[in-house]
Amino acid sequence: MIQRQILSNRLKSDVTVTSPGRINMIGEHTDYNGGYVLPAAIDKTITLKLGKNDSEKSCKVYSMEYADMFEFELDCIERTHTGWKNYVLGVLHEILQRTDKLKGFDCTIESHIPIGSGMSSSAALECGLAFGLNELFDLGLSKWEIIKLSQKAEHDFVGTKCGIMDQFASVMGKMNHVMLLDCMTLDFDYIPMDLAPYRILLLNTNVAHNLASSEYNDRRAQCEKGLAILQEHFGRDISLRDVTPSMLDQCKETMGKTIYDRCRYVIEENSRVLRAVKALKEKDIVQFGSLLYETHLGLSQKYEVSCPELDFLVDFSKERKEVLGARMMGGGFGGCTLNIIHEDAITDFTEDIGKAYISTFSRKLDYYQTLPSKGTVALKDQTD
Repeated sequence: MIQRQILSNRLKSDVTVTSPGRINMIGEHTDYNGGYVLPAAIDKTITLKLGKNDSEKSCKVYSMEYADMFEFELDCIERTHTGWKNYVLGVLHEILQRTDKLKGFDCTIESHIPIGSGMSSSAALECGLAFGLNELFDLGLSKWEIIKLSQKAEHDFVGTKCGIMDQFASVMGKMNHVMLLDCMTLDFDYIPMDLAPYRILLLNTNVAHNLASSEYNDRRAQCEKGLAILQEHFGRDISLRDVTPSMLDQCKETMGKTIYDRCRYVIEENSRVLRAVKALKEKDIVQFGSLLYETHLGLSQKYEVSCPELDFLVDFSKERKEVLGARMMGGGFGGCTLNIIHEDAITDFTEDIGKAYISTFSRKLDYYQTLPSKGTVALKDQTD
């Protein structure tokens, strides 16, 4: 720990950035299908300290989590075999396509977002770095430019064809609000979220998932194939969110079961998002919770991105009346479940489910309470 601190202290700091992870209350795998999502920035963040080092192109970036520093030149940005470095390099590559103002800098990264938990630490890192460099060098990038370049960095340097939701939520978050985002038009509304006396509880399976794996990109390709079939029947100007269940059924034989199930899930999930917003506005938390259970069933059986550990946690929660709803969160195959639970039941529930989980899977269960919070912010360092 002392050695890590010494290394990080050697790097000059002019700007400090906090960039949050995100949760998505409902609307999973709909973003890259041009649908609706309901995310929020959260109170788990990555902190980046950035400073000019008075060079033209030499850079040093130090990760406290990995106790790893790497050095590179801005005129030689290439992919590496180390995952977290590609998020950094991808952002720099995209910024360099847009401006010549970027110069040599140092950066220290400290993360308080559990990796592989479905809270999108990757988007927090991308947006935090872009936000900080924008402040440090006065690049003139808008928030939407930061969001879009960060998404493109993940596409091109990391290899995950993610939608725009994660980066959007990290930058645009607002305290005590979720955001209804139309991923096709990029229109959005802030929706107040008052769950009291219920809380948001995340249960981390500690099963790591890799969103750059073939499974994630396969789901996107399957939906694109299904949409292409639908467009042949109903016109090229439609998207999955325009498709009704009746229209989908007309193409079922052509699609085959797998493609049909993927598209069916997306169509139903878009409807659930809009119903969830209505429930929040009407303060119908019971209805909101039941929609979470519906989403998990679809993700598990139709979209097939769950895993035994996630299914176990959701099924366990159904036995507790204090839990109004639960579902897997994030890309899938691991990470967290999101639970809406009465505040008085959290201690007993986490103890019981933790024991059951370790008994079944011989793996520890971690848990976190969280709440909708502000988005990425940059502050000029007050130290000399």
